[in-house]
Formats: sequence, C-alpha cells, structure tokens
Amino acid sequence: MVALERPLVSNPLLRVSQLMTHQRGPFDLSIDAGQCVSLRGPSGSGKSLLLRAIADLDPHQGEVWLDGVACAQILAPQWRRQVALLPVESQWWLDEVSAHFPDEACPWLIPLGFSEAALGWQVSRLSSGEKQRLALARALMNRPRVLLLDEPTASLDEVSAAALETVVANYRHDTGAAVLWVSHNAAQAARVASRHYRLQNQQLQNRQLQANGLQEGES
Repeated sequence: MVALERPLVSNPLLRVSQLMTHQRGPFDLSIDAGQCVSLRGPSGSGKSLLLRAIADLDPHQGEVWLDGVACAQILAPQWRRQVALLPVESQWWLDEVSAHFPDEACPWLIPLGFSEAALGWQVSRLSSGEKQRLALARALMNRPRVLLLDEPTASLDEVSAAALETVVANYRHDTGAAVLWVSHNAAQAARVASRHYRLQNQQLQNRQLQANGLQEGES
C-alpha cells in the first residue's frame, strides 16, 4: 500500500495579527503546522500576557486565526481546547488527579515519568514539577492543535525536562500541532524550536540561535 502524502499547507496553522493586550503590542506572528517557535525576553516584557491573549484568556485587540478561522468565530471553551495554554503555574480545581482527566487512558503518563497510579493521587501531594508534567498530559488529552507553553520546564530536573521536551516533540510530529514555547534557557530554545523570537521593548524580533543557544554576535 502506498502511503498518502499530507497536502501542502498553504497557510500558517496559527496566525496573530496586530494583537494588543494590556497596552502591549501590536504583535504579528505565524506558526506553520508541525513547527515549534521559541519566545524569549526579559522578565516583565509581556511574554505570558501574549500567550494569554492568544489563548483568549485576556481582553485584547487584533485577531488570531486557527487554520484560517478567526478566534472571534469560535466559542471560547472550544478555542481553549484547540489552542491550549500551559501556564507557569497550572491550576487544579478538584482534589484528585483523576477528576481532571477523562475516563479514557492517558498515553502520556508513562513518557512523562508516571505510572497509572498517579491518577489516584491527591493534588495536594503533588510537587510543582509533578503538577506541571501532569498539566501537560491533561492538556494533551484534548488533542490541541496549538500548544502555548510558558516556561514548561522551569520547575523540572534535567531528566523530567528532557522527558517533557520529547513528549512535546513527538506530539508535534505525530499531529502536526504548532507550538509556541517560552523559555529563558537559550540552549533549550535552540534545541526545541526551528524559529526564534525575542520580545523586547514591545517588539517581536526575529533571532538566529546556534546549537549552543548563543545568538549571532554573542561569545
């Protein structure tokens, strides 16, 4: 049997146009299907606010499109399932981990370093790193088309961080999801992403990163 080739994507999967939020912007950005873009910048420059606006969690001006369909044309809960934000600190509103997951099996638990028994844990016993990895697994259960990752490995050790990077890469390759990854770690940004932006002075600047994470001109 001959494998069918994927049709060429003529438009970016995620497109941000003239987006303004909390007096920051306007921002323009596009990410193709299956592509990971990194975003870096000083603390307080607005990276998290930009992600929240793309996820339609904060008031904003301008527009965001998902595969050519404007955010304004999609109900907010549906948009947030398809354009999933993983914040620095994940939110847990029920006592047991399993209450946050559907009944179907979660294929990302073991790759993220958990056994199925983790679903029976109390949220109160979770460390910050465990919450972050389980929050990613929870988000992936909705099969999002876009992942907005805000410092997803900030509270993880090297082994757990590597596992999370692998899970995101595999999900992106398997589904064609677009990823916008905020990281203060230049080496990580160079490792996980193929395009790189720096947010500074309310402007998104294209940057080239070497394999060691250094920008052109740095030493």
